[in-house]
Amino acid sequence: MSIKVEKINKIIDNKEIYIYSLSNENGLTARIMNYGGVILSLDIPDKNGDKRDVVLGFDYLDDYTTSTVYFGALVGRCANRIQEAVIKIDGKEYNLVKNDGNNHLHGGKKGFDKQVWNSTIKEDKQGEYLELTYLSKDKEENYPGNLNVTVNYRLNNKNELVIEYKAKSDKDTVVNLTNHSYFNLAGQESGDILNHKLKIYGSYITTADEESIPRGEIRNIKNTPMDFTEFRVVGQNIDDDYDQLNNGHGYDHNWIIDGEEGNLNIVAEVIEDTSGIKMDVYSTMPGVQFYTGNFLEGQKGKNGVVYRRRAGLCLETQYYPNALANPEFPSTILKAGEEYNHTTIYKFTTK
Repeated sequence: MSIKVEKINKIIDNKEIYIYSLSNENGLTARIMNYGGVILSLDIPDKNGDKRDVVLGFDYLDDYTTSTVYFGALVGRCANRIQEAVIKIDGKEYNLVKNDGNNHLHGGKKGFDKQVWNSTIKEDKQGEYLELTYLSKDKEENYPGNLNVTVNYRLNNKNELVIEYKAKSDKDTVVNLTNHSYFNLAGQESGDILNHKLKIYGSYITTADEESIPRGEIRNIKNTPMDFTEFRVVGQNIDDDYDQLNNGHGYDHNWIIDGEEGNLNIVAEVIEDTSGIKMDVYSTMPGVQFYTGNFLEGQKGKNGVVYRRRAGLCLETQYYPNALANPEFPSTILKAGEEYNHTTIYKFTTK
């Protein structure tokens, strides 16, 4: 595995912007930017040996600085939604920014996706990797605690893109980190993902209301339009008259993953027949947000492509959304001095 670095001729927050190209011996290349930790592109050889870029994104840095679709971004301090933008920790309430209607989404107005991360190429016994670090200061977006975050990106010769998340705070705080890549295994310019086949290793979801906020209900979704316990074509039931699909305008829900949190469990499998590319997702996190890009219509992307609705799908490994308001959910609180440590792997094969 090798890493090449390119400097972009632009300064943001008095920091330089770099793009790192991670390549393995099988022809896979991931391009990652230290602005927002964004996965800019992911080129994978298809069944014919032709490379396809399987993630959505933009051509220009300025688009990443202004967009709210989170293409490829590293999301935090708390991914997903918090109802009424209020958290309560150790008996104290913190009012967060309302950037999704009446609620807080993906870390706020200037979350981790809008920060310039310190970036270094490092090497250990597994080979070279990209290390991103960031100090999220106490009261940034009004979250408590100085939070030191490290995110490592590795691309190995097993065709695995490995993302390692670590964090430590000097106060009790909330942490829920994820990556928000939109995947289209036929290629980012190919249209929608409705013919992709998907399997999710979970029989339960945290239901969401009309504002996409979980209110505590955990629902068994076997034999419903949400059932991906066996491979199902993504578009097969996406527009069914079902309360959760109506609320989300398609799929935009948290699945509860089989297996114990902290173990590296298989989360999902995705297959696209025309390219022959298959993606397996593994994670130590207890949940995954499956989102079908329900609001992408007309978004201008890479190489002049205008993305249609549902041009990409996201599998965002995570703690359950709105966890602090639902004590029965796994907690997103990181205690002072303790380490947040989670891993997610996207593995690619071709048939």
